[in-house]
Amino acid sequence: MRRFTSAAVAALMAFVGMEAGLGATAQAAGEKEYVALGDSYSSGVGAGYYDTSSGDCKRSRLNYPALSAAAHADYQLKDVSCSGATIADVRANQLSALSSGTDLVTLTVGGNDAQFASVVEACLTQSDSYCGTATQWMSYYAQNQLVTELAGLYKDIKTRAPQAEIVVLGYPQTVAATGSCGAIDLSSAKRTSMNELADALAEGTRAASVKEPVTFVDMRATFKGHEACGSDPWINGVDLTDLTSVFHPNLAGYFNYAAALNNVLDS
Repeated sequence: MRRFTSAAVAALMAFVGMEAGLGATAQAAGEKEYVALGDSYSSGVGAGYYDTSSGDCKRSRLNYPALSAAAHADYQLKDVSCSGATIADVRANQLSALSSGTDLVTLTVGGNDAQFASVVEACLTQSDSYCGTATQWMSYYAQNQLVTELAGLYKDIKTRAPQAEIVVLGYPQTVAATGSCGAIDLSSAKRTSMNELADALAEGTRAASVKEPVTFVDMRATFKGHEACGSDPWINGVDLTDLTSVFHPNLAGYFNYAAALNNVLDS
């Protein structure tokens, strides 16, 4: 699988003119319908270049669905992903985009159900022990109840789009073991706790993909060495002027999400 370094991402964007025209390219007519579902990791929070018409959903023209669709001329993208979406939100507000004619569905969801944003806030502002307790509770949820909830969602997707290939992309580990996180730093214990929650989310999602079979893409190996706060991060660190993007992928991260998806589609 091809990986994109931060420098390669900048060079590629300049070469193909993605900054100005990717949104139109991704929406160009194709022979296959591609529906993108999910939360902020699907919608592209952290990448910038947001489609203003998407409002609080903050869909980026450089999210992984748009990047992957741009690389596949035969796909017509219908992106209904939305920042903050839970499993219930996907079911209530996004599944209506599917039909018997849908050929491809991609999805990243579950982090908000596991209260990831609240856990991050706790780890940034509270003690090591408070952070550890919060991550332990949510890790238990992610490896138990979340599995059943995700499997039920996958089943509902299959019912609405029975011919579609369904690809679920997981979450990477969040933070590097060492390095500065920006305005608010994290202790070693907090970093370990946060990554344990990320692992629980990944393993819970994997378990759900086995329970109700869909293709699961584990992003942890792809992002290894590129977590937030490290020397070459593909995940945004702590920026008090842009709290929404904290611990979400940056442009390099979304290019590498798209590369992982493309590897599945092209294999």
